Amino acid sequence: MILDEVNVHTFASLDNASPLKTIAGGSVANTIRGLAAGFGVTCGIIGACGNDEQGNLFVDNMSSYKVDLFRLRLKNGPTAQCVCLVDELGNRTMRPCLSSAVKVQANELTRKDFKGSKWLVLRYAVQNLEVIHAAIMIAKQEGVSVSLDLASFEMVRKFRSPLVQLLESGSIDLCFANEDEAAELLSCRSEDNAGPEVALEFLAEHCQWAVVTLGPKGCIAKHGKEVVRVPAMGEAKAIDATGAGDLFACGFLYGLVKGLSLEECCRVGSCSGGSVTRDLGGELTSENWQWMYKQMQTKGLPIPEVGKFCTAK
Repeated sequence: MILDEVNVHTFASLDNASPLKTIAGGSVANTIRGLAAGFGVTCGIIGACGNDEQGNLFVDNMSSYKVDLFRLRLKNGPTAQCVCLVDELGNRTMRPCLSSAVKVQANELTRKDFKGSKWLVLRYAVQNLEVIHAAIMIAKQEGVSVSLDLASFEMVRKFRSPLVQLLESGSIDLCFANEDEAAELLSCRSEDNAGPEVALEFLAEHCQWAVVTLGPKGCIAKHGKEVVRVPAMGEAKAIDATGAGDLFACGFLYGLVKGLSLEECCRVGSCSGGSVTRDLGGELTSENWQWMYKQMQTKGLPIPEVGKFCTAK
């Protein structure tokens, strides 16, 4: 067990605070929670959690941010978990435990789950491929746009073929990839030094919006013939990169919902993605939401209604 090994090598700090922190999360959950909590966008989650301590934590946490949970299936069994290990430079690695976890099944999805929504937010995972295809089919029937995050360079490396098929199907409207995922996506091609710009072009061939995030170097994005490059926001040292991509997606989607330009969507995403790196985990504190609003205000970006009281002088 990873956690057992972590506990063996844990040393007491001066303030006796444990370096272990248990947080409700998951890639899509981080994005949805951010949209609801920090941007005031009405959101819900389609999925499943178990009737255990972790499931209760997830339900309580999402409910506290007014995320709609009527589409969430509560099942007998364990809730999925993931161990995030963070080093002193803020770099992190993740090891999920999904094999015995409960999950929503493709045949459980209904049009009611998607009715009235504008966006379906997905994370690529080969073990959920049947559910992903079913969700996309129903979403398209309901006129819902589809956003896909490429999940991890390991997932792209091991299961590139079904991912490319999914992208080439034309059913993905918006795709997010980080620099490592972009490199893996094109690793089977013969081009020398196929950098993120080449990956962006490939994604943009099949998606209306394509975004490649570049960590401290910002991001590049393309929509139609328009290509933009936006620097990272803020100067604070990263404490933990967990959730940075999820919260970038959160800000970018907020921009699309509000009809902002491609560059503005990227700038909002850079503000929200940068804000989550100031603390452990993918859940923003009130202090870091306020930091984000101030960054947005400084850059001349529209402040969401829920954040205006934080920036009022």
